[in-house]
Amino acid sequence: MTRTSIRTLRPAALAAALLALAPASQAAGFKAGDWDLTLGGFVNAYYTSASCSGAVDIGLAGKTLGCGGKSGHTTIGNGLLPNALVATGKTTQDGVDIGVTLMIGSAVSTDSAIGANSGVDVRQGFMTLGNAGMGTFKLGRDYGLFGSTAILSDMTLLGVGAPTRATQQGRVSLGHIGAGYSYLGHYGQFTWSAPAMGPVALSVGVMSPVDGSADAGRSPQLQALATVDVGGGAKAWVGAKTQKFEGATAADDFTMNGVEVGAKATLGGVELLGNLQTGKGLGMLADGDSGDAKQTNWLLQGKVAVAPKLKLGLSLGETTMKDAAAAAFKSNANTTVGAYYNLTTSVTLVGELSRTESKNGAGAKARQNGIALGGIVFF
Repeated sequence: MTRTSIRTLRPAALAAALLALAPASQAAGFKAGDWDLTLGGFVNAYYTSASCSGAVDIGLAGKTLGCGGKSGHTTIGNGLLPNALVATGKTTQDGVDIGVTLMIGSAVSTDSAIGANSGVDVRQGFMTLGNAGMGTFKLGRDYGLFGSTAILSDMTLLGVGAPTRATQQGRVSLGHIGAGYSYLGHYGQFTWSAPAMGPVALSVGVMSPVDGSADAGRSPQLQALATVDVGGGAKAWVGAKTQKFEGATAADDFTMNGVEVGAKATLGGVELLGNLQTGKGLGMLADGDSGDAKQTNWLLQGKVAVAPKLKLGLSLGETTMKDAAAAAFKSNANTTVGAYYNLTTSVTLVGELSRTESKNGAGAKARQNGIALGGIVFF
């Protein structure tokens, strides 16, 4: 993120952190009784063009997912973020800080010129209760903890990353999802963020279990995230999550377990990021969608300010499934080069070049080369 510290994510809405990505975006604020209410959001659109090639049709770079079954595609649609309207409210009553957040999203592109674009993407709808002594309790639907720091720090959050047609038609692009980190996900949850502990922030959550390649088990999903502000513009974090999945028979049962470590540092006009996730059942695009495969995700990124309003960046990420059979999916890797220009305090213009490569267990490859041009406005 640009100016919002990771610690801010403890009691605050992730939507507020997204709004803080803009240099000086300000939601409209007004009073209603003893409530402070805000209304804001973001809108983005990108011209993306991609070509797909290779000996196999597999993973994100294959023709089916990457290019809609063709050798290439053109889409004018969303980047990694949807369009969203975000409403928040906060007050203090009887010594308890109360907050509410509702985020309603929509997509730019569909595959029809006459069909209703009526898909509504409600990623957040939760309340928070707390104070300085007891910390903050969050109840409702929100993003997960595991993977949140990586995706919020990914430069392609303001852009596109991998322009995967299968997801960009009617939803969003993938950034480095499935090619560098597992998606943070949206869950019904009870999450507790500990009271302030100096440079350390801690959150633990009980999430409603979700289906993967097998059904959700009886037990909830558990997640945790700890961050440390080490000073000098540097931060580090560690996260974990687990959930049991139940198949048609006991032999098909498995438990997703994942851990994550990462760090981010800002040195003058240079920003550096590294994040590593490893575990079993993390899934390529969603929890458990690859069964009980052992998996490793890594992301490396560098950005440099070359002018007061312009940043250039390079991000590399890979998702690898261990012990893949010869014909099975083995890995996705994405490299994105981007330029991010603050046209105004609310508008960022973006240009990106990307290459995504997928492999199977025998080493056969599929490739997707993409270009993205567009921008995002925060209000």
